[in-house]
Amino acid sequence: MKKKPYVVPIGPIHPALKEPVQFLFEMEGEVVKKADFAPGQTHRGIEWMGMRRNPVQIVHLTDRICGICGVTHSLSFARAVEQIVDIEVPARADYIRVIIAELERIQSHLLWAGVAAHELGFDTLFYLAWRVREDSLDVIENITGNRINYGLVQIGGVRRDITPEQHPVIHKCLDGYRDLLGKMLNLFLHDTTISIRCKDTGKLSFEEALHLCTVGPTARASGVVKDVRVDYPYAAYGDLDITPILPSAYGGEINGDVYDRIVVRLLEIEQSIGIIETCLKEMPEGGIIWEPKLPKLLAACKKAHGEAIGRHEAPRGECTHYVAMDGNEAPAMWKVKASSYSNLHSWIPMLEGEQLADVPIIVASIDPCLSCTDRVAVVRGNSSDLLTKEDLHRLSVEKTRRIQGC
Repeated sequence: MKKKPYVVPIGPIHPALKEPVQFLFEMEGEVVKKADFAPGQTHRGIEWMGMRRNPVQIVHLTDRICGICGVTHSLSFARAVEQIVDIEVPARADYIRVIIAELERIQSHLLWAGVAAHELGFDTLFYLAWRVREDSLDVIENITGNRINYGLVQIGGVRRDITPEQHPVIHKCLDGYRDLLGKMLNLFLHDTTISIRCKDTGKLSFEEALHLCTVGPTARASGVVKDVRVDYPYAAYGDLDITPILPSAYGGEINGDVYDRIVVRLLEIEQSIGIIETCLKEMPEGGIIWEPKLPKLLAACKKAHGEAIGRHEAPRGECTHYVAMDGNEAPAMWKVKASSYSNLHSWIPMLEGEQLADVPIIVASIDPCLSCTDRVAVVRGNSSDLLTKEDLHRLSVEKTRRIQGC
């Protein structure tokens, strides 16, 4: 007689989950045979609020989409508006944007490293990662005035300059990380327990990563060479020599497992250090904002017509903001697609066939952020129809035409 699988629900609130999300696992013994998940527990209506505000007010709102990746969303939104209004950002502001973005990448990857260590039961390493993360937050505070929700990006540039007096503070932090990186690599990649728990665990093949449209370290850990900073250079990234980090950069084969995701993120910290040092060295003189007077900036935005997409390679991968403007104070449409939105479906092939005890580290390995991913679902009546890929494409085309007034 065939054994009937039993279902194990985890979440939406669970000690192993840092944000609310519900999982359902069909188990045979300790092995996950089928996995499913249901986000949607933290929808906050930010897009709805934004479409009732002007673009300058929305920049302030975008900083609060994610508590870790503040500049990610403000930069993506600002870039979309700048394309519509035809704003040329000063070169110096572009370099400052890159510096803050890479500092954010460092602190985000260190936060993730601590969470990963905690999920593996290695709390000593968790405390180390979060302690040294404080150095990058201190530098960000020194530049912007805030550790979180920096408020640095403005449409047309940045609100604060980086002065020569701040360079030694930044260099001291980067030198400390460069000295520390060898220790972090050794602890994460050469520890026997971590290797046993992470190698060949939660594997995502190249084909699966490509088919599921994964982004960021999740995609690169599976061998997909994808990086917005390289593929579609923006800000000062076009002036920099950046190569997407793959696990092979550490000298090993690409397996697309949890271990490879650790490799990619740690090596990206080293890459970010080099990018920041280059930007500090080559940053040009000049202004930092296209139009410092907000009434003039708002007037230019109000006259604008058109649509654009702003992209940024966030710590978790590509983040996009779609903005449409029709000559009114508020945008006609604003749609956010956070990095995690592209990566969540990779959980299914990663989890199926794995041990239940490995679920926490596999879930954490894509560095999910549910607060900037969640969407609201509207149910009318008792309809239970399922939308196919063709249905979604048709509805998307119809909505785009409505927005464009076709």
